[in-house]
Amino acid sequence: MKQAPAAQSPAPAPPASPPAQPPRGGGDPPALWIFGYGSLVWRPDFAYSDSRVGFVRGYSRRFWQGDTFHRGSDKMPGRVVTLLEDHEGCTWGVAYQVRDEQVSEALKYLNVREAVLGGYDTKEVTFYPQDSPDQPLKALAYVATPQNPGYLGPAPEEAIATQILACHGFSGHNLEYLLRLADFMQLCGPQARDEHLAAIVDAVGAMLPCFCPTKQALALV
Repeated sequence: MKQAPAAQSPAPAPPASPPAQPPRGGGDPPALWIFGYGSLVWRPDFAYSDSRVGFVRGYSRRFWQGDTFHRGSDKMPGRVVTLLEDHEGCTWGVAYQVRDEQVSEALKYLNVREAVLGGYDTKEVTFYPQDSPDQPLKALAYVATPQNPGYLGPAPEEAIATQILACHGFSGHNLEYLLRLADFMQLCGPQARDEHLAAIVDAVGAMLPCFCPTKQALALV
């Protein structure tokens, strides 16, 4: 896969692409990079050949997508992340390279996990590896837009924290999702900043003792 030249400043976000489809035609399918910025950073659940920590420019991560399957229910939707176009934004995550038969298998799996069950569409983004930001890569990202029925939109961080503390789904508690994402950001180092995520974590920390006994609260954290 050809690499794009390093960008000197954030470029306008590319338009949304149609749902990802496995490559067609004869021969082995080409390699593909898939960018994860939510649960994919710790649980991709598909085979891949390589992975790199890094960031995309022009987007900010927001807990604005509702989840009625993985981290919530129809009656109590959880809150999971999507990308918001923001020319000054920067979102850290993990890019996974899939090759050959891994491409079609990964896209098939993610179509169910992210598109069918999650309400996400696909979009091409430019990914900058942490260890070689001067060699950006084109990657596929799953983004929930305001047009999908599960989109919840903005809310005060305290309200989002309250919703996260109250919800769980087939993949686990919504709080686990939040804390695992916060742990990943800490591992990325001080240059990886996400004020929205940090504010929700702080709000959860202040509310957690009110939701469950002290021993249970410590176990979750």
